[in-house]
Amino acid sequence: MQPRGLSVTEAYAVADRLPGWLTEDQARCLYDAAAAVPPGSTVVEIGSHHGRSAVMLAAALPPAARLVAVDPFPDDWRYGAAGTEAAFRANLAGAVLADVVDLRVATSAEVRAGWHGALHLVYVDGKHDYWTCRDDLRWSEHVVAGGTVLVHDAFSSLGVTTALVRELATSGTLRYCGRVGSLARLEVARPRLTDRLRVLKELPWWGRNLLVKVLLRLRLAALARALGHHDQADPY
Repeated sequence: MQPRGLSVTEAYAVADRLPGWLTEDQARCLYDAAAAVPPGSTVVEIGSHHGRSAVMLAAALPPAARLVAVDPFPDDWRYGAAGTEAAFRANLAGAVLADVVDLRVATSAEVRAGWHGALHLVYVDGKHDYWTCRDDLRWSEHVVAGGTVLVHDAFSSLGVTTALVRELATSGTLRYCGRVGSLARLEVARPRLTDRLRVLKELPWWGRNLLVKVLLRLRLAALARALGHHDQADPY
């Protein structure tokens, strides 16, 4: 179903022109997840930046569905800057997707505190510290059984990974299904022991990514390339 008139390839051609960190495979994962929600559904995105992921999600939505994009756009954030909100709105308008996106300029916690209604899909890419990520994962409480929670940078950030591992080790309602790069896919379902063990098997890859980040900060890109990382940006 392609209600917005954009195939996944066309949507990525638009998104790939925008600043941000989302591989083509990850973009396709977002598109497919959004295309699978029922008509009239609401999808929530935590962290929007310039709209790279929002374009993929909004382009795939079925009829009468909407994307609620949540981002406070703070100027003091590492990747924030004056004008980011305006750029996000302009990018959606340029993609002819503004009419299906409801932007909430607020924190995830603020929006969730007043949230009512079921969700079928939540995409988490907010602040990467442990406490914020744990709080963002609470959006899963609004996701219907069988629904999807996607978490970006799930295995390339100390804060996100520790929050995710902690949550999946104890949750009785979230199961880990796998990853696309460092984009984790979770399902709202009772986890099995194999689901919990599957998360632990990702930790060596996470450790490699943390080492790569250290090497990049030490300007040791050649060593990072020896570990298979050929980008100037952190692993994502």
